Amino acid sequence: MKKSLRILIISCIALLIGGTQTTMAQADDWQTPVMTLGASLTNSQRQGTIDVLSSKINNRNFQQVAVNGNTLVQYLNPAGADFTSNSGVWSSALIEKTSRGSGINVEILKYNGRNNITTITANQYRNAALTAGISDANIYVTSATPIDGSGALAGVYAAFAQNGEQLNQSQVTAAQDEMGTLSKINNQNQGQNGYSDAQLNNAVAQAKRQMAQIGPNITVNQITNIVNNTINDNHLQNVITNNQKQQIINLMIKIRDSGALKDNNFKQQASKVSSIIKDNAHAIFNKVNTPENQNLLQQIWQNIVNFVSGFFH
Repeated sequence: MKKSLRILIISCIALLIGGTQTTMAQADDWQTPVMTLGASLTNSQRQGTIDVLSSKINNRNFQQVAVNGNTLVQYLNPAGADFTSNSGVWSSALIEKTSRGSGINVEILKYNGRNNITTITANQYRNAALTAGISDANIYVTSATPIDGSGALAGVYAAFAQNGEQLNQSQVTAAQDEMGTLSKINNQNQGQNGYSDAQLNNAVAQAKRQMAQIGPNITVNQITNIVNNTINDNHLQNVITNNQKQQIINLMIKIRDSGALKDNNFKQQASKVSSIIKDNAHAIFNKVNTPENQNLLQQIWQNIVNFVSGFFH
């Protein structure tokens, strides 16, 4: 009886140790950055892409994930894309998990001295990753040929899945809708005085943060007010059209309905995305916050305050 009990105890300990080792191995795996490589790259382009991306992690070890047409179909088609298993993929990415609370940082890297990501901006990648449920990561993107960059984002989703972090498909779909909406609005406003991609994406990130403060039961009216306020806060009220504003409101409703606001980490990550956007474009935000660009009524009020204050000196 004692011998049987001893064997049982030893077996349980071995099982616990084995389970612990498995858990640690999975954690260690995700500590290794993941490189997603477009399956359509030639051998030369593939090596060039590896060289560009691995330079950001000092050429240390990384996992590899091949991204092909099936990957695009799996992650992007639910949002309305029409990729097939034969679709080509050239854009690639490197994902490096970072410490808790560090936020989502995205950098588009040049390939042979040229930025070949033609449509998606770094800020759009940041906001889409946030909506999809990604947190605390450095994401580096490049392409050997001019391409919109969708394959790289699908690769990011696949990298998380490879490491046991299946993202909510509803959030991924909302993220893809967001990517398309913001890219379209950005293209429509390119070259307009008082507009930048950073302002638009900061307004969206701020809206997400404020929505998360209210929670998943936020109403359409509350979302509308938040979008209006963040557009004004980023001095885009004279640039963004009513139609574009409604597109952003509809997008925020989709994000609410995706379940993203149920994540307690979402608000913090949205705040970090906003901070990173501002830090990377501080010259733009310093300019839009000058007195010349303030609302006329604000300027008039400030002049009145200054005038009245003068009597008390």
